[in-house]
Amino acid sequence: PVRNEALGLDELHREITAVLEPWGRPYEVLVIDDGSTDESFAKLSAIQAADSRWRVIRFRRNFGQTAAFSAGFAHARGRLIATSDGDLQNNPADIPSMVARLDAEDLDIVCGWRRDRKDAFVSRLLPSMMANRLISWATGVRLHDYGCSLKVFRADVVKPLKLYGEMHRFIPAIASEQGVRIAEVVVDHRARKHGSSKYGISRTIRVILDLLTVKFLLSYSTRPVQIFGLVGLTMAVPGVLILLYLSFVKLFEEQSIANRPLLLFGVLLVFTGVQLLTLGLLAELQARTYHESQNKPTYVIREIREASERSDTLVETARV
Repeated sequence: PVRNEALGLDELHREITAVLEPWGRPYEVLVIDDGSTDESFAKLSAIQAADSRWRVIRFRRNFGQTAAFSAGFAHARGRLIATSDGDLQNNPADIPSMVARLDAEDLDIVCGWRRDRKDAFVSRLLPSMMANRLISWATGVRLHDYGCSLKVFRADVVKPLKLYGEMHRFIPAIASEQGVRIAEVVVDHRARKHGSSKYGISRTIRVILDLLTVKFLLSYSTRPVQIFGLVGLTMAVPGVLILLYLSFVKLFEEQSIANRPLLLFGVLLVFTGVQLLTLGLLAELQARTYHESQNKPTYVIREIREASERSDTLVETARV
């Protein structure tokens, strides 16, 4: 993804070419112009005209980094997909070693860890450290640096993913639902040479809100009634007990309960609990509609081994 990075694009092209060309593996570079208002697209057009391995996708306006990654995943043609920022802070020289580890250990995702990060402490490092710990705790996928864009994926892992909001940073966590194998490696991180960062401390709030969505999708997307129903019963049962107590007081002790706040509290608990239970049942219907309308299975197959129909030789299918 690129937005208003015209000053560094020629250097970005030189660095990527210097790393990937001698490597000897076929590659393509997809650059997503995310609504740049400077000369970024003109620079990218010139680079693409001179180097056919580069492909440029231009958005009509700024849609954000998550949308840019989604477009890149959709248009990528390789077996492996490496993601990186376009601001020269990620070092392309790390890509071959990350790919080598992915192949050697049969991993699905290799994530970069900017251990020696060259960013401002208060506005970037501190919020990032807090977010990384919170995301690791909530999702169960423990990484030091969720915000590092330098990652390598198997294409069959990320192409099916639907990303919204700021969810590009949660890709390892979202993909963990498929049972993927993830590793993290230390990568080089460089100070920004040109332009200014597009992110500030206010982004932390959006990340936390997206984290709630990711946590729900990971834990309850196929059984939403369990979360809504649990909260609903937790509220409804005490409400029923309160109303039973007040009914006993009214009927057998002949005390007035109309002016008691406890009566309103009990009614509130019961009504809220019933509403949450109903919401859970409706969510169950939506979950089934979502999976069945797309013929989307609730499982993911890594590979299938079976005997050939024409012989007893065991054959292995390609990775699913």
